[in-house]
Amino acid sequence: MDKDEKKYALITGGSSGVGRQYALQLAQKGYHILIVSNDEAGIDETTLDIKNISNVVVRSLVLDLTIVSSVSAIIDYVDKENLHIEVLICNAGILVFGGVTSTQPLSLERIIDLHCKIPTFLCREFGQRMSAAGKGYILIMSSATAWMPYPTIAAYSATKTYLKTFARALCYEVKDRGINVTIVFPGAIDTSFYKLDSQTRQKLLKYHIMLTPETVACKGLNALFKGKHRLIPGLFTKVCAGLCAIMPACFLWPVLKIKHVRRMWE
Repeated sequence: MDKDEKKYALITGGSSGVGRQYALQLAQKGYHILIVSNDEAGIDETTLDIKNISNVVVRSLVLDLTIVSSVSAIIDYVDKENLHIEVLICNAGILVFGGVTSTQPLSLERIIDLHCKIPTFLCREFGQRMSAAGKGYILIMSSATAWMPYPTIAAYSATKTYLKTFARALCYEVKDRGINVTIVFPGAIDTSFYKLDSQTRQKLLKYHIMLTPETVACKGLNALFKGKHRLIPGLFTKVCAGLCAIMPACFLWPVLKIKHVRRMWE
């Protein structure tokens, strides 16, 4: 096979949720797939689903991406197998509810490493390779929470804000090298992150307050391949992000005084 026939998409957290949809939809576009995740059962299920819809090659690495040394393991594997990574999807994420002072230090460290260090080092390594090839696509999953401080998920929103700034700067650095960088800011997505009953989920989906993983992935890839630098999927999320960007943070204080909300972070 020549280099073009060995084009791979590397997807972190590609075993479930939006990451799984990125893997499925990129396979349908003809990309071979490299999934990196700590969920071996999810990888096997996603691999089977891909093989049912496409004849592309599916590879996987079972790694804990909250450990920064995982980046070296990914690079070593790609080099050993001589894979040409044309698409990098930095999708893996974790969400931990609770106040900063009540959250275990290890949990905070894991969020920072997974959301900040891992995407930074992956973008550095594969961005360099894409630059040499003269073509590449990088998609970074941020969050609508990146637009203002969010008590009860302070570390999560702060790290997503880091990704917002990082991706924008990276975009300008590599745009004349044939590389497109797209940052995605989804709101609520219908995944296991949210412990909701089916009736509530259906209502949120009906009114587009919550989007399906399929929809978010489809919109994200469309933006990536059309050369768009930023995507906020869904009208509701666009409105919320716009309000958050201009609303003083002090407006959160009345909300935090609600007993049910306060219990989440005290």
